[in-house]
Amino acid sequence: MYSPVRKDFVSLTLGAQHSHGYASGKQQRRSCWRKWKQLSRLQRSLILFLLAILLICGIFSYPSLLEQWRALSDRSLKEGSDNVEFQGLRPIPPGLVPKFIPGDVQDDPSQLLRPNAPILPKPPALSWYVMHIRYDRKFQCDLSYLQKKPPSKRRSPVLQKRGNVSEWQAKDREEPSVRREEEQERETKTIISWRGAMIEAEQGTEPHPSAHRKETARPAELQGPAPLQPVALKRVERVEAVREAFRHAWKGYRTFAWGHDELKPVSKTYGEWFGLGLTLIDALDTMWILDLKEEFEEAKRWVETELSFSKNVDVNLFESTIRILGGLLSTYHLTGDTLFLDKAKDIGSRLMPAFNTPSKIPFSDVNIGKGTAHPPRWTADSTVAEVTSIQLEFRELSRLTQDPQYQKAVDEVTRRVHRLDGKHDGLVPMFININSGKFTHRGVFTLGARADSYYEYLLKQWLQGGKKEAALLEDYLQAVEGVKRNLLGQTSPSKLIFVGELSHGRLNPKMDHLVCFLPGTLALGAHNGLPADHMELAVQLMETCHQMYAQMETGLSPEIVLFNLKDPAGRDIDPADRHNLLRPETVESLFYMYRFTQDHKYQDWGWEIMQSFNKYTRVPSGGYTSIGNVRDPVNPGPKDKMESFFLGETLKYLFLLFSDDPELVSLDKFVFNTEAHPLPIWPSTS
Repeated sequence: MYSPVRKDFVSLTLGAQHSHGYASGKQQRRSCWRKWKQLSRLQRSLILFLLAILLICGIFSYPSLLEQWRALSDRSLKEGSDNVEFQGLRPIPPGLVPKFIPGDVQDDPSQLLRPNAPILPKPPALSWYVMHIRYDRKFQCDLSYLQKKPPSKRRSPVLQKRGNVSEWQAKDREEPSVRREEEQERETKTIISWRGAMIEAEQGTEPHPSAHRKETARPAELQGPAPLQPVALKRVERVEAVREAFRHAWKGYRTFAWGHDELKPVSKTYGEWFGLGLTLIDALDTMWILDLKEEFEEAKRWVETELSFSKNVDVNLFESTIRILGGLLSTYHLTGDTLFLDKAKDIGSRLMPAFNTPSKIPFSDVNIGKGTAHPPRWTADSTVAEVTSIQLEFRELSRLTQDPQYQKAVDEVTRRVHRLDGKHDGLVPMFININSGKFTHRGVFTLGARADSYYEYLLKQWLQGGKKEAALLEDYLQAVEGVKRNLLGQTSPSKLIFVGELSHGRLNPKMDHLVCFLPGTLALGAHNGLPADHMELAVQLMETCHQMYAQMETGLSPEIVLFNLKDPAGRDIDPADRHNLLRPETVESLFYMYRFTQDHKYQDWGWEIMQSFNKYTRVPSGGYTSIGNVRDPVNPGPKDKMESFFLGETLKYLFLLFSDDPELVSLDKFVFNTEAHPLPIWPSTS
C-alpha cells in the first residue's frame, strides 16, 4: 500500500484590521469554486460552450468588423457581376431566390418556379457563392428577399456552417487537387449551389434544378429542405449533365482504382471482387453511347493490353455473365471492333464448366483459371435468378461464334425450369438445387432479390429470338397474372399500388428497390403487342417507385421498403433497409415509360433522382458513393463504394431517358440485358 500523503501547513496571523476583508473574500472565492466543482462535467462543458458562443457573437456583432464584412461582400458581388454576359441580371446574394413573373412567360408555363421556393441556409462565413443563370429572352427575373431560417438543432456546428455538406464532402472539397480540376470544353453558364450540393464550381456544370414534383400528401416530418429550383432545364442540358456526372465518376475510378473492380471514392482506393476490372468493362458501352471517345479509347487500350482471364480466381457465373460477357458483346455490336468479341469468346468458354452438374442446373461459381466449378460453401442451391438470367448473353455468343454449345447449355436450363413443379400461378421460388434440379425453400414468392430477372428474361428472350418461342411467352404471361392475383397491394394513405411478397399464403407488404424493374418490363411487353392492362399496371407501379424516392428526405430510395396498409393518417412508405446503392431499376423503368408514352413527367422524375445523386452521393475528388441512410440529409452515411452498375446502368439509363432520339439504342432493334448492355434482336432468318 501507498503511505498516506504527508501534509505540511504554514500558519499566518493577520491583524484585526485586515482579517475580516481577507477572510470574507477568500470565503467567497472558495464558495464559487466549490459550486463550480460540484457541477457535472457535462454542465461545465455546456456553460463554457455558451460563453464561447456569446464571445463569438460579440465579435461578429462588433460594428467595425461588421462593416468590413459588408465591404468584402459588396466586392464579391461586384466581381461576380463582371462575369455575367447579359444585362438585367446580377449575381444573386444568399437570401435571394430568382422568381419568375407568370405574366412574362409566353410559351412554356412548365418553366415556372414552384410557388414556395425553399429558404436557403446561411452560406459559409466571409464567402459568397455566385449563381450564373442561363439567359432566355422569354423570362424576366424578380429578386425578392426571404427571411432566414435558424439552422436545424440536429446539425452539428460544423455542418451548420457548410449547409448540407457532410464532413467527408467538405474535407475533400478543400483539397488542392480538386481545385485544379481540368476545365470542361463546352459552353455552359455555371453555378454552385448555396445549399451545399456536391456539384463543384470548378467543374463547369450547372446545378440543374429539379423538375416540378407531383403534389402528394406527405407527413409534415418529410417536408424537409428541397433542392433549389431556379429554372427548368432544356433537355439537352440534362444530357450534358449526365455526361459530366460520368466524367466525374470516371475521374475517381481512373485516379484511384484503374484496372480494379470497384472504386472506393471516400477513402480514395479500390475494392476487388474478381480482379477483372469490372467497372471498366461494365462502362465500355456507356462511354460509347455517351460519345466519350477519349475515355473509351483509353479503356479499350487497357482491355487490349491488360485484361486477361487466365487467372486462378473464382467468379460468380451470373455476375460475370451479365457484366463482363454482356458488356463485351454489347461493345462489339456498337463498335464493330473484334477485340471485344475475342475477349467475349475467351470468358464465355471459361464459364462453361459451371454447367457440368447432374441436373444441368449450373453451379454458382467458376474458377476461370482452373476450369472448375462449385456451389457456395454453405449450400448446394443456386438462386433461380442466377441460373435463368444468363440466357441472353450465351445465346448471342452462340449466334456470333456459330458454336451451339453456349445456347444449348442455357436453353436446357430454361426447359427444365419451365417443366418444374412448385410454381404458384407462374411465380417461382427463389432457390433451385443443382443436384436434384428441383425448387427448394418453397412457399415464398417474390419479384425481388434472387428471383427478379427470371421474369425479365422470359420476355426478353422471346423478343431476342424474334417472338418465336411460345413457351417463353406462355411463362411470362402466366407470371404477370400471378403477380396481379397474389402480390399486388395498396397503401392506405395514398392508394399506391405495390408488389409485395407472398410468404406461405400471406402477403407481406415488403418491396425491394430491385422490383422497380417491373414497370419498364411491363411497358416493353405492351409495346410489343401484349395486353393493354400490362401498361396500366406499369403506370401505377411507376408512380409507386417514384414515391419511394420522393418521400425520402434525401430524395433517394431505400433498398427495401414496407408499405402502410392500416393507418390512413400515416406515411405510405417506411424504409426497412435505409441504404441506397446507386441502383438503376427505377431510372431504367422511367426510360422505358418515356420512350413509349413521351410523357415528360418521367424525364422530370429522373432529373429529380439525378439531382439527389449529385447532392448526397457525389464525392468531390471523383466518384459517387452508396449511402447508409436515405432518411438523414445531414449525415447520409457514405458507405465508400461505387458499384460498377452505376456507370454500366444508372448513368446510361439516365442519359437515354433525357435523350429525345428514339433511334439511340432503338428498342425495336435492341434488347437490354439485366445489366443494361444492349444486344441485338435477331433477324428473322436467325
